[in-house]
Amino acid sequence: MASRAEPADTGGRRDWRDVVRDAADLALVGILLVLAAAPLLTAAAAAGTASAAVHDWTRTGSWPPARASLRRFRRSVLPGVPVSLLALAVAGLLAADLAALATGRVPGGPPARLVTALVAAGLAGYAGLVVVEVGGNGGGRWRAAARSAARACLDAPTRWAALTGVTAMAGLLAVLVTPAAVPILAGYTVAALHAVAHRRSVAAHPELP
Repeated sequence: MASRAEPADTGGRRDWRDVVRDAADLALVGILLVLAAAPLLTAAAAAGTASAAVHDWTRTGSWPPARASLRRFRRSVLPGVPVSLLALAVAGLLAADLAALATGRVPGGPPARLVTALVAAGLAGYAGLVVVEVGGNGGGRWRAAARSAARACLDAPTRWAALTGVTAMAGLLAVLVTPAAVPILAGYTVAALHAVAHRRSVAAHPELP
């Protein structure tokens, strides 16, 4: 992966080649994320490692060395197993609930479906912020990231809402695009989460650089 720290020309401006290079790098991050998460129990470690790489890229303009990312992944596999299991369980329960409501097996109708969908979207937004926070602490400290994300959601609900919008849009696009493009979308989604979270954080704390 290339560095974007180098200016595109003598004036320091970026041109279309830099945009294409960034897009290709993020696509590769998404593909590697999905491959590493394929066993499911490694999903948290894969997401944390990808988030840490995007965090480094957005802060320094350079991607971490491949060996550093591999070390992060290996170090976070075991701590990430409970996180992966919890995420899969919550997603499965919400999906089953929505399916039961949609088929009429559970009473409630459209209002219950709407409430369940809003709860699912809110949890997805919170999970997105957790992924951003864990990327900032090296990719493996999920408990600390969960606490930090919970405080951030309570302190800045608009930030939570913005990240919920990002995850909802990513979910919609995942349904609409061809399955082969979903791994690429994963990399772009992680980058979008970081961009929105950082922008909202700066807006809430203007004194930050």
